[in-house]
Amino acid sequence: MNPITHLITAYLDHLQVERGLSANTIAGYRRDLARYADYLAAAGITDPAAITPGDITGHAVALGETLAPASVARATVAVRNLHRFAATEGLTAQDPASAVKPPRSPQRLPKALPLDQVQALLAAPDVTEPEGLRDAALLELLYGTGARISEITGLDVDDVARLVGREADPAAGLRLIGKGDRERIVPLGSYARAAIDAWLVRGRPAYAIRGRGATAPALFLNARGGRLSRQSAWALLRAYAERVGITADISPHTLRHSYATHLLDGGADIRVVQELLGHSSVTTTQIYTMVTVDHLREIYRTAHPRAY
Repeated sequence: MNPITHLITAYLDHLQVERGLSANTIAGYRRDLARYADYLAAAGITDPAAITPGDITGHAVALGETLAPASVARATVAVRNLHRFAATEGLTAQDPASAVKPPRSPQRLPKALPLDQVQALLAAPDVTEPEGLRDAALLELLYGTGARISEITGLDVDDVARLVGREADPAAGLRLIGKGDRERIVPLGSYARAAIDAWLVRGRPAYAIRGRGATAPALFLNARGGRLSRQSAWALLRAYAERVGITADISPHTLRHSYATHLLDGGADIRVVQELLGHSSVTTTQIYTMVTVDHLREIYRTAHPRAY
């Protein structure tokens, strides 16, 4: 293990142990920093003290040949954070990345689906079959809570037990663990509650016996009785979107964007939406107000006699 690889390992350990970042976030840092280490190795650089600002800029330029601007910016931030850690901990005498700014990526508006397309998507699963019951519950949870796909696939049966069935508490919310292990409680609507209840009663038992039996903790199971993965959830969402004729590029995050946009369109306060999404800063949430302004502008142009 050369000194640069050793430094990256120490930094990743710091992110996990000291800062308590999520496994997904750490995995992203690991990928970005592995590319950085490969770039330095190809340049013959193995000592952190030999790295210059030009090397860091050159790495960003090289990434730009194959990656999108947003990915280059993210990777450059990871490199900057690595060198800041090394300098702060006294592992290097100076921080060569302090003057290197990540490239600014163009601001992209979230892709929100119109309400009629969301409704068609939610109605697509065949709820006469166990698979359809699972998929209906998954889709209702994604749109009904605005949760990230990892937050939903990470749920266990115990997380929803008091929210459904005859003994359900209608005022209780769903506990989600987001980025940085930040916890939040989100309301759970009647449609999502009913879909989860139907899955637990009429669908999930058939899946559980294929794996580790009825004691398997995961709320959503795959065909083998194990926990449904993020990738599988993404694939089924795209399949349903294609089935109902949604031609836009869609992902689980599309339903999160739609959730936020529809709340703001309905008059929700932006700080409430911030809390529901689990954003640490309202600045992150404010991008959705641009979507609603575009919506209002379009209504004005089509409805007002003197818009043109």
